[in-house]
Amino acid sequence: MKHSFLFLAVFVLAAIFSPSTSAQTTRVLSPDGLTYLDVKLADGRLSYSAGYRTVLKAKKKGAKADTLDVPMLLDSPLGVYTNVADFSKDLTLVEAIHHDGTIKHSYHLRQGKQSEINSEENGFAVVLSTPQRRNGGVLMTVQFSVFNNNIAYRYRFLQGGETGSIVITGEASGFRLPTDATAFICPQSDPMIGWKRTKPSYEEGYIWDEPITTRSNYGHGWTFPCLFHEGDKGWLLISETGVNSNYCGSHLSDATPDGLFTIAFPMEGENNGFGSTGAQIGLGNCKTNGYDDVTGYTPWRTITLGSTLKPIVETTIAWDVVEPLYEPSIDYQGSRNTWSWIIWQDASINYDDQVKFIDLAAALGWEGCLIDGGWYEHIGREGMEKLFAYCKQKGVRPWVWYNSNGGWNDAPQCARQAMHNSIVRKQEMKWLQKHGVAGIKVDFFAGDKQETMRVYEGLLSDANDYGIQVICHGCTLPRGWERMYPNYCSSEAVLASENLYFSQGFCDMEARHACLHPFVRNTVASMEYGGTVLQKRLHKEPEKGNTRRTSDVFELATTIAFQSSGQNFALTPRNLTEQPQFEIDFMKQVPTTWDETRFIDGYPGKYIIMARRHADRWYLIAMNAESDAKTLTINPTVLDGFPVEGITLLTDGSDGQSPQQSTVKLDKKQRITLTIQPQCAAILY
Repeated sequence: MKHSFLFLAVFVLAAIFSPSTSAQTTRVLSPDGLTYLDVKLADGRLSYSAGYRTVLKAKKKGAKADTLDVPMLLDSPLGVYTNVADFSKDLTLVEAIHHDGTIKHSYHLRQGKQSEINSEENGFAVVLSTPQRRNGGVLMTVQFSVFNNNIAYRYRFLQGGETGSIVITGEASGFRLPTDATAFICPQSDPMIGWKRTKPSYEEGYIWDEPITTRSNYGHGWTFPCLFHEGDKGWLLISETGVNSNYCGSHLSDATPDGLFTIAFPMEGENNGFGSTGAQIGLGNCKTNGYDDVTGYTPWRTITLGSTLKPIVETTIAWDVVEPLYEPSIDYQGSRNTWSWIIWQDASINYDDQVKFIDLAAALGWEGCLIDGGWYEHIGREGMEKLFAYCKQKGVRPWVWYNSNGGWNDAPQCARQAMHNSIVRKQEMKWLQKHGVAGIKVDFFAGDKQETMRVYEGLLSDANDYGIQVICHGCTLPRGWERMYPNYCSSEAVLASENLYFSQGFCDMEARHACLHPFVRNTVASMEYGGTVLQKRLHKEPEKGNTRRTSDVFELATTIAFQSSGQNFALTPRNLTEQPQFEIDFMKQVPTTWDETRFIDGYPGKYIIMARRHADRWYLIAMNAESDAKTLTINPTVLDGFPVEGITLLTDGSDGQSPQQSTVKLDKKQRITLTIQPQCAAILY
């Protein structure tokens, strides 16, 4: 169901949010009554606060139990700055609207953490005017959706008078947290820095459990998503979704001393200085019923909260509030790909080495092989066509790397000018379709300006016309794109596995990062990390390169921990003979698309126990990033359909260095106790 509840008969005026009172407040509860949102208009300014409610024990048998509010977001400002009016102050209420009944959402998500999603929300909206409203001019609506453990809000601007479009120059939108909260957040970098001036690319290091008032490295705030810990009260995740060509991508500012983060727009230098830092949007029409008019909307800002991390890891809010923008042209499928570059690097982008990795994909029974940057110079189009034919012969579908670059950075790799505008893209994609290419991996984007969001949308839309999936690299966070763009596959937007090759320090921290991403980056969007390294040294030669610190089973567990329907794994031909056969057998059958995701236990950056289900098979993992062994008692039968007999267990042995496979039984209480060594893991399936 589309999120349009403006001026429909099913809405009624909220009496408690009346213009006749000087301080106007209304409360909206989630369908289960345990998540609350308070919206307040006082002294011409709109604000909100949010939290969850705990149910207290009834004082007498049969009596109704009381609830206790647990505030997670304190009074936080709302509003938008535009070229026609300042919608952050001097606001007057025109109308307050409650939805009459719960809105239900049911949809299929092919490439997310859950395939069949059923969610419910209670909705509320306010329509506001400003003193600058000339000749019946622009109105602002703030739309709120309250789900169980999730809240989303966005703005809509309604046409009035002769004004049919506006420029949004910034937002007052904020998130105020208790000052004793801690954060797991990643800084936004300076623009046009790094290798070949390719940043920001969401590839900075996180702060871990530090005070929320910590200043960001570059002074530009923090990229979405942002995870916060409020001690015994619980956890809070802030992000955004629904960003398309009609808006820019946003991030959070640094916090003020009293704990207020606000929405920050892109920096002037992004996209090589080209394009506005704000957003230009057409206005919605007051006379239409909302279902027919999708203009005038900003993206959704999302809040996930709860007493534990379970709602954070399992949230689907990024997709609940968006809609597909077009139909898939074919039945897209998940793909497991071999990838020479991650270990063998640039020198491997030649015809002979690519044949070896196509053969590896065929031996593993995988769907694809990614041919990375450099093919244009070192293989050429004629050679690529021969490789495409060889892929077809071996039952493997090729994926091809491209440089996005039109003129927004200095990244030199070719094909360099094949994806930057629709005319050349379509010519290139016609060639790819002709030769059976399944997907493309497009690299080196330009930041978060609206200009760049238009590049993403045009790229995805054109690719769908030719039945091609898209992975983005060196890029922004995807914001609801798995549902919005059906051929969208995944994005990097994280300090990813290539850093294992480039830095021993990153190898030393690999386990900690792996136990962080399921709680933050990967919980709101697919993450193309490109991991699962099974050789001990990060180099084509066995005695060269950085040393991997994690165990083999830990690496296998990342195939479950990291969610992406298209996975470019780091296996090399050596692994077929050097690793135990059970490891190769596991990699042959592990899927990349999931029907369910369940969080069991963990703490960001320390350890995680979680499970994902594909069809009728559950995969349960326990990963330990701490410096000491961890003994865990797990009841896998909390997962509906998990077997009680014939369970396969993969562990690293008591020394953490002896990978082994066994069949185990649960005890009388349907539990299993595992001792997991540092940087090791266990897998049950």
